[in-house]
Amino acid sequence: MNNHNFALVLFSGGQDSTACLAYALANFDKVETIGFDYGQRHSIELEQRLIVLEHIRTALPSWATKLGEDHVLDLKILRDISDCALTSKAEIAFDKNGLPNTFVPARNLLFLNFAAAVGYRRAIHNLIGGMCETDFSGYPDCRRKTLDATEHSLSLGMAQDFKIITPLMYIDKAATWALASDIGGEKLTQIIIEHTHTCYIGDREHRHVWGYGCGECPACKLRKSGYENWVAA
Repeated sequence: MNNHNFALVLFSGGQDSTACLAYALANFDKVETIGFDYGQRHSIELEQRLIVLEHIRTALPSWATKLGEDHVLDLKILRDISDCALTSKAEIAFDKNGLPNTFVPARNLLFLNFAAAVGYRRAIHNLIGGMCETDFSGYPDCRRKTLDATEHSLSLGMAQDFKIITPLMYIDKAATWALASDIGGEKLTQIIIEHTHTCYIGDREHRHVWGYGCGECPACKLRKSGYENWVAA
């Protein structure tokens, strides 16, 4: 049985995945979340994601009844086979192929396959992720064409009709701020600022108007510029 109006959100505890969670809670009857411990340098996000979920339940009680089970999978094998700045303390830079060395090869593909396996068991075939090809670092596994192929292979391989839903795919970071505000209002905006984590370095010491982070890594720069453009609009 496929629960057509249920969704499983790939939820890291960052700004983008929180906006996607808000989208899911506004559009589906029941929403579960899934996170991944892959030995990421910014492992603080694993702590923050639980804090974000709790604040959403408290500040937005109309969503609390929709927000179901949270799943966390151990995928530290990714750290063991990756050599990049997101799974080590290497300095963030660009590789010869033009991609930043924060790219973890096949990360989103693995996340989606494992999410689909959990979704299959729980009869949830709508997978929602924050992948975006408008304001992003060039990761090839964030592109819609890649996700279309993944959706097709998951559906064939499990003989179920999986859908990969990407609410942020064609919008920039300013529009992501606006989307979250439109759906969850000031309460959600403040949760994103105070409790979500995006910084690749894992910095929770420096507080900016747009949230916590080093302010210099690619993730912080995107978040900062998006916030400033949103406020100025």
